[in-house]
Amino acid sequence: MKTLLRFLPFLLLLAAGTTLHARPPRPNILFAIMDDATYRHMSAYGCSWVKTPNFDRVARQGLLFTRAYTPNAKCAPSRSCIITGRNPWQLEAAANHWSYFPAKYKTLAEALSENGYAVGYSGKGIAPVVAKTAAGAPRELLVKAYNGAKTTPPTAGISVIDYAANFNTFLDGAGKQPFFFWYGGLEPHRGYEYGSGITKGKKQLSDIPTSDLLASWPASDSVTTDMLDYAFEIEYFDAQLGKMLASLEKRGMLENTMVIVTSDNGMAFPRVKGQEYEYSSHLPLAVMWPGGIPRPGREINHLISFIDFAPTILEVAGIPAAGTGMQPLTGSSFAGLLRAENDSPAGYTPRTHILIGKERHDVGRPHDAGYPIRGIVTDSLLYLHNFETARWPAGNPETGYLNCDGGPTKTVVLQTVFSTGSDARYWQWSFGKRPAEELYNIARDPECLHNLAADPQQHQPLAALKETLFSGLKQQHDPRMEGNGAVFDAYPYADKSGVGFYERYMKKDPALKWKWVNDSDFQRLPEHIKR
Repeated sequence: MKTLLRFLPFLLLLAAGTTLHARPPRPNILFAIMDDATYRHMSAYGCSWVKTPNFDRVARQGLLFTRAYTPNAKCAPSRSCIITGRNPWQLEAAANHWSYFPAKYKTLAEALSENGYAVGYSGKGIAPVVAKTAAGAPRELLVKAYNGAKTTPPTAGISVIDYAANFNTFLDGAGKQPFFFWYGGLEPHRGYEYGSGITKGKKQLSDIPTSDLLASWPASDSVTTDMLDYAFEIEYFDAQLGKMLASLEKRGMLENTMVIVTSDNGMAFPRVKGQEYEYSSHLPLAVMWPGGIPRPGREINHLISFIDFAPTILEVAGIPAAGTGMQPLTGSSFAGLLRAENDSPAGYTPRTHILIGKERHDVGRPHDAGYPIRGIVTDSLLYLHNFETARWPAGNPETGYLNCDGGPTKTVVLQTVFSTGSDARYWQWSFGKRPAEELYNIARDPECLHNLAADPQQHQPLAALKETLFSGLKQQHDPRMEGNGAVFDAYPYADKSGVGFYERYMKKDPALKWKWVNDSDFQRLPEHIKR
């Protein structure tokens, strides 16, 4: 006993030292993702007719990223890239929309759950996919759903899920574990309640500057009304985010929570969602972490790919990617940008480009074929390679252009092909067939309306971009580069109600249903339109 007392002061000093130098607690992560919102429609980016005070707060008290891109501008493939850290052509069937998600790909959420994190989600997860374990049991890619709390939404187009209440339920059960929570808002996904932006959002047609309406759409009050309805749903998502931030503050948890706010793909309008143009893939991104970002309020102009989220989150969580059981990550961590005092921290190598692409999204072409594209984005240029130019990019006319959600703007654009004296370019831009190569100066032409691929002066940059793109795809073993691109069309479509849509529609199958496009979208094109 005397010996123990003699060493007591030393033991106390040792304990104090251990406490003083203990590893800081692992951060919580709130990942908030909108459903179909283009980056330019957050007020932090200068938009005057969409009010997003909570996104703006995250940007102001954290970092605002100006060059974040998804590799695949459609819900399920984009989300699959986020949770695996891999590009879509590296995900087998999960490159497609409505896939049978391969059991071999462990997700970020599953890895976090196995390494001490409480994990859950509310709203839209990795959808739409069908996911099972290797043994065939149902599999929840985001570990556990919290959708029990319901609310009365302001419109029929907004989900009844009470995201903020479900977040609180999750926090109540998380205890002292660090957490990862996925807030998957179902807004601003279509359909919108027509006129809700005006009647319930108190907006006016004059709120939207003419310059904010895309030149690829005809000027129309119904188009402007459609945009205001879209804005109202973004604001609803933002309000729910605000409630979550308030809850974290009340619980004293905000300081050590990394809040990531983004969207899965661009807005559900013609020539945007489901395509690979600038507004399809360029998405909002703000990251706040009061206890981890030493110099908040900065604007980050480096290129960020959605495949970078998984390695970034694993790094800040202190979990080596190699030990998670996930397939090798293709993305690169940008945690160094978060922790840095400047925008070019030592050890961080900025991207010079991002690879993008798509395979099958929605069905509606013969034999459920997709529209394969690969592309590359740099600071100022976008190069796209279309592999099957005989196919319709947004789906066949006679089956409703199923890869473009129905809505007033789509209807207006489709009507131009029949209107006497109207400009056929509107229809062509959104629904017409395309050449094998497209090149756009996105710094000057962000709508991607002026294809420079045939310009002799652009031959050198086009060739260089194509070489970089194809070289990168070969390194990542893209089946399109290995002569096996047809495998993507061979993967079955997981929504059994839509399998064989084209053939069934042409045979007038009475059991066939469609809920995401309007009956008027189905077209028999006039003779003068090039097929």
